Amino acid sequence: MEKEKLAIHGGNPIRETRIDYGRQWIGEDDVKAVAEALTGALITCGPRVAEVEKRLAEVTGAKYAVVVCNGTAALHCAMIAAGVGPGDEVITTPLTFAASANCAVYVGAKPVFADVNPETYNIDPDSIEAHITDKTKAVVAVDFTGQAVEHDRIREICKKHNLTYVCDAAHAIGTKYKGQPEGSIADMTCFSFHPVKTITAGEGGAITTNDPELYKKLRLASQHGIVRNPDDFVEKNPEGIWYYEMQTLGFNYRMTDFQAALLTSQLKKLEEFSNRRKEIVKMYDEAFADVPEIIVQKEIPESDTTRHLYIIQLDLEKLSCTRAEFFQAMSAEKVQCQVHYVPVYWFPFYQNMGYTKGLCPNAEKIYKGIMSIPLYPMLSDEDVQSAIAAVKKIVNWYRK
Repeated sequence: MEKEKLAIHGGNPIRETRIDYGRQWIGEDDVKAVAEALTGALITCGPRVAEVEKRLAEVTGAKYAVVVCNGTAALHCAMIAAGVGPGDEVITTPLTFAASANCAVYVGAKPVFADVNPETYNIDPDSIEAHITDKTKAVVAVDFTGQAVEHDRIREICKKHNLTYVCDAAHAIGTKYKGQPEGSIADMTCFSFHPVKTITAGEGGAITTNDPELYKKLRLASQHGIVRNPDDFVEKNPEGIWYYEMQTLGFNYRMTDFQAALLTSQLKKLEEFSNRRKEIVKMYDEAFADVPEIIVQKEIPESDTTRHLYIIQLDLEKLSCTRAEFFQAMSAEKVQCQVHYVPVYWFPFYQNMGYTKGLCPNAEKIYKGIMSIPLYPMLSDEDVQSAIAAVKKIVNWYRK
């Protein structure tokens, strides 16, 4: 194949306008829902919060849902509800956003990093089991890019060792494992509704559970530790109807009513957004199947995945460029990429805590070659084909 001069070297870019790696889709129906909430009597702690919690429970198949201000708050609340504290250890993956590990630090516990499966990029259950000690209290397994983790294995491990199983499904709203929606499988499941996720509340998060005791603890953790229902009072003879009790130390992690209105509106389009993401993933998979320089993430058959990210991994031994050069070349072609993620324990904060590079060889090797290319429902087929063309153009230029 004849080499076409790259835009970064003065050639013509693949497209005239830039496409981002991720973007929210806000329609007129979403704007209307938010506007109605903003002109209502209560713009926080209003009726739409309860409405969206009910809807989330229905969508995920969980008995309970608690919405909070973001996905990080959701993880923090899950640690509190699990009773994780100083001296405890929490096993998680390094190939994730920092919050998946930080949530353990927030409560005084130590994150322990298990390695990932080199093909699926999800946490390896064998590595989880190998890292369990008498201090291990919980596992935070991340549905990386939206693909479900190996739930059966991980639940079995957690049950065997009496550990709380938390699923970080920030990427995975809409994903199913063996036909069961994410949100109803682990002891607690945490979601994020950041703008680049499949559905958004602007910011926002949620925790789902089937356990009534965990639900009560999640409520307290997210709302100052305060209760207002007389049936829940320790003081059985309150002074008046205005009375409320702070029963434990909690946080102000509440979601506003207008965020809840946006999320409720977006939930109505979850299936539509999910289907479009699957269509785009299929186009990418087919396009890169015959490109040996590009490694694509493999999926377990149990996962019916709503993909949040589409990651390509460069086989750098077959290319005469670095990942950074490839990334910059993509940007010049007007196709914006991102890298998800720097291994968490590589960050200075964790290095200063005593973590060192080399802990998880699979995750580190994957990180060195990966980048996320555009994936969101607003992409047209033409946009997708231009992203594919940019990847192939750059591969062809740098092919050894």
